[in-house]
Amino acid sequence: MTPQDLLRELEPVAEDNLNRHLSVAKPWHPHDFVPWDEGRNFAAMGGIDWDPDQSKLSPLARAAMITNLLTEDNLPSYHRLISDSFSRDRAWRTWVDRWTAEENRHGIAIRDYLVVTRGVDPVALENARMICMGQGVDDPTGTGDHSVLPGVAYVTFQELATRVSHRNTGKVCDDPIADRLLARIATDENLHMVFYRNICAAALDLVPDDALEAISAVILNFKMPGAGMPDFRRNSVLLAKHGIYDLRQHLDEVLLPVLRKWNIFDRTDFTPRGDRIRDDLAAHLDQLAKDVLRFEEQRDRSLAREAARRARESV
Repeated sequence: MTPQDLLRELEPVAEDNLNRHLSVAKPWHPHDFVPWDEGRNFAAMGGIDWDPDQSKLSPLARAAMITNLLTEDNLPSYHRLISDSFSRDRAWRTWVDRWTAEENRHGIAIRDYLVVTRGVDPVALENARMICMGQGVDDPTGTGDHSVLPGVAYVTFQELATRVSHRNTGKVCDDPIADRLLARIATDENLHMVFYRNICAAALDLVPDDALEAISAVILNFKMPGAGMPDFRRNSVLLAKHGIYDLRQHLDEVLLPVLRKWNIFDRTDFTPRGDRIRDDLAAHLDQLAKDVLRFEEQRDRSLAREAARRARESV
């Protein structure tokens, strides 16, 4: 099928899942998750500007919150890409616009929380936002293909990855308000993942080989959409080191559960071409599992060295 043919075939599935989403998604409002009584003016309004001592967040929590927020900030690029991959007609348009509105709440709520509580430097945050949005996102799938199959495969994994990251960030903030906010956002991300996962499942039934090829390409080239933000590499290493989002979570909590849901390794409707793609995917996952073990061994050694150094310094 051409991408246009596939979109037409999948539209009833999109409409059913849109209706399902609207029936289960609970409305919420960003202002209900922000401790406004902690707010005060900055220097331009007669107050004082930000100082690191004002933040109640640890350096790890600050890095995680900034990474999550800047990821949400690139929403205009995501909207453009998903609109291009899907359609601006009927159920597809309704879903894309609804998804965009829901995602926009995430950035509003996180930024309001961070500014009101003085959790991070608001000037540095705004400068990073301008850089991040100025770069935009052109090919998050890493495939060079912006059609529906790689698009829907990518957002399935990405939404689940974002859910994991938000939920774990809430746990390290040591603030029940932040934890509650990020848990609420993680719930949205999970509902979005379910929509995309169900669309991809229907595509696997319609065009098994082509859908599997897109899924495999996305997994082999996967990167989070915030890869171009300032300090992304440093922050992502910090987040992986402390269990916010690491290789183990990527494999065990994102890739494997979705592949099991799609029954990828037990399906019998692939042609020999599809079987070859599946074999290559299995080999990649096996290598990824080995990489996980190596990463965890290196991380454990690094954390042990840091703990020993802190112990020496405290004597």
